[in-house]
Amino acid sequence: MYLSVATTHRPATDLGFLLHKHPGRVHETELPFGKAVLFYPEASEARCEAALVLDVDPVGLVRGRGNADGMLDQYVNDRPYAASSFLSVALARSLRTAMTGASRERQDLADTEIPLEAVVTPLPARGGGEALVRELFEPLGWAVEVTPVEGGGYVSLRVTGQGRVQALLNHLYVLIPVLDDDKHYWVGDDEVAKLLKRGEGWLEAHPAKELIVRRYLTHRRKLTRAALERLAPETAEEDGDEADETAKPPQREEALETPLRLNDQRMIAVTEALKASGAKTIADLGCGEGKLLQRLVRERWVASLVGVDASARDLERAVRRLKLDMATGPREGRVRLLHGSLTYRDRRWEGCDAAALVEVIEHLEPDRLPALAKVVFGAARPATVVVSTPNAEYNALFPNLPAGAFRHADHRFEWTRAEFRAWCEGVCAAHGYELAMSDIGEVDEALGAPTQMAVFTREAPQ
Repeated sequence: MYLSVATTHRPATDLGFLLHKHPGRVHETELPFGKAVLFYPEASEARCEAALVLDVDPVGLVRGRGNADGMLDQYVNDRPYAASSFLSVALARSLRTAMTGASRERQDLADTEIPLEAVVTPLPARGGGEALVRELFEPLGWAVEVTPVEGGGYVSLRVTGQGRVQALLNHLYVLIPVLDDDKHYWVGDDEVAKLLKRGEGWLEAHPAKELIVRRYLTHRRKLTRAALERLAPETAEEDGDEADETAKPPQREEALETPLRLNDQRMIAVTEALKASGAKTIADLGCGEGKLLQRLVRERWVASLVGVDASARDLERAVRRLKLDMATGPREGRVRLLHGSLTYRDRRWEGCDAAALVEVIEHLEPDRLPALAKVVFGAARPATVVVSTPNAEYNALFPNLPAGAFRHADHRFEWTRAEFRAWCEGVCAAHGYELAMSDIGEVDEALGAPTQMAVFTREAPQ
């Protein structure tokens, strides 16, 4: 497995000061599982590249473990050859000081963002392929190039951009085993501290934070919960699962609304609003299991779709629902699923003609709504945004819903018609949109409809 870091900052050979490795020498580091060799294939004033090659001893990996069942599998696998936690360990051992950001001779340069390039190959991208690689690296500001490696399941990764060497090394250290979704050693409590140290300054704001934490900690729920509580206490759930702003609604809401076929009515109303807008590219924000996407993907007027959700579990269900992993599914590239938060700017879905938030906003704490509005209406600014949410007044007509209760426990609020209109008008005033409101479901003369919908529009740039 191979990793390289290069710069064109002049003089480029100053990279040696940042990595604490002289460009004129070969540097070897003995490891419990093999040897890491760092050398410079290029070292000129115009460009300097440092390459780290890891030679893993596949026999040494299992020597001394006895003749347990499955021993052959331990020999015949990709662990010695594909980038994984082995490479992260080698990176930390070989470039320990560089990863702290310290440079006795060039501290000013170590603190400066310079042009950087990194290559990792072969790199597994389990459970997501190229889309997953982009989901992890692009929000950090890196331009990403992904090339499939013959044999399937592996890619060659090249990232470029302006950044600090320390930041780039720590991004690679954390995200390589996340892409592999495994580790070669036992993951205990000390891994939480290690993750927080290497993720300082970037992980807490990453749209895929929950995914990164869960995979880095090998899906150990107790450790995942501990890490998320320290990164963002308000988003860590008591049961140790990932934070989930748009979780699957509990059964109570389904029991209340199913007799009204309210979900079907919502999907039809939102689809009609999107079609009327003339949108060709649509982002379903808080897409959940992909019910709206499933309806839209059948529409010929839709060119491409993006689904965004904070729940990796629901995205996995959406993959199955949409048959994205099957030959009978949509053509490649027509549907993209992204793991992310709606309260952090995410350029991966910006540029869509329209966005839909179907029964989403009520799952956020009210004090997070300004951040959502800033991301959707202020930064992304699609020409059309469709938002639906329950009408709290209508709750009085559900005979099995106690007075004052929400339709299900994950709702943080439920608005009356006046409250929803006030929020919508505030968004329009702040971000330059026009507003049209309508009802979804049977309308009660006094209490309105069970669901209220707002369509925000603005003139598209010429």
